Formats: sequence, C-alpha cells, structure tokens
Amino acid sequence: MNKRFLATVGVLAVVAVASGVGVSTALAGSDAPRVGEAGLVDPAGKPLGTVELVEQHGRLNVIGQVRGLTAGFHGFHIHENGECVGSSTPPFTSAGGHLSPAGDSHPDHAGDMPVLLVGGDGAAQASFTTDRVTFADIFDSNGSAIIVHAEPDNYANIPARYAPEGPDAATLATGDAGGRVACGVITPR
Repeated sequence: MNKRFLATVGVLAVVAVASGVGVSTALAGSDAPRVGEAGLVDPAGKPLGTVELVEQHGRLNVIGQVRGLTAGFHGFHIHENGECVGSSTPPFTSAGGHLSPAGDSHPDHAGDMPVLLVGGDGAAQASFTTDRVTFADIFDSNGSAIIVHAEPDNYANIPARYAPEGPDAATLATGDAGGRVACGVITPR
C-alpha cells in the first residue's frame, strides 16, 4: 500500500479520535479507495518499474517509479487496450491509442497524463492527481495499459508561427510522442 495513502488514513484516524468519532464511523462515510497497478516492461519483457492508480472521491492518484529509460522527457499515457505485446513491430501497438471514452482529440484524451521526466541515471518518479479518467474507463471490457513513449508529448500544442495550418492528424492523435518504450497492463489490486 502507498505510504502517502497510509499517512492519510493515519491523519483521518487521529482527527476522528480527537473529535470523539470512532475510526470506523469516520471511514464508513467515505468511499473506499480502489487500487490498480501496472508493472512496466520494455519490449523484451525486462521489468522497468510500476505505476499505481488509486481512485477515491472521483479522483485518480497516479504514482509511478520507472528505471532503465533514456534521459529526457517521455510521453506518459493510459492507452485503450489492456494488452502489451512487445514482440510486435512496432512494439506495444496492441495497447491501441490513448484512452478517450468521449472520442476527444489530443490533448483532451482522458488517458493523457503529464510527461515523465527521466534523469541522467535513467530513473523517474511521477505523482499527480487527475479527474479526467475513472476506474470504469480503465477497466472497461478490453482493459487499459500504461505506455511510456520514446519522445516528449507536445500535447498537440503547435504555435501558429511554426505551423499556420495547425496540428496535423498525428499530433492530434498522439502528441508526437514517438514509439513505445515501456508498457504495463493495468490490473485491479
């Protein structure tokens, strides 16, 4: 279980006891968190890290730890299929496109997340909260996967001075994040 989540429960317990409310009473009024996890692997199947997703009160907390990647910014998304076939060419296309239950273009896909910044040692950590995606979206009939891309995501942001005609179809679909270097199927925990 995530240490931040444990700290939050501990604070809730202290507040509940201090106010004369039993812990079970304080927790009974809240939604129990739902937890999912993805073990990231490279195309050869080598483990690269994990991403934990905790949904509570209509928000999704995403906590990731990754290692073994090239330094720099990498696109980081939830993709529409819960399948990671690394042996395909190109790898991990089995995960489909960015998760977008409403059919939005990039950067408004529900699965669009902040870029992942990998340090010179090949390691990265991410921790953020979003209300753009729910467990119902992630655990639909075909599941979902986390993808780390080779390049940074530009969020379909092409200033007019660089491209007067606006973003092209590839930019609107993927944010020009490039190939897929890591994938992990999201499973409930």
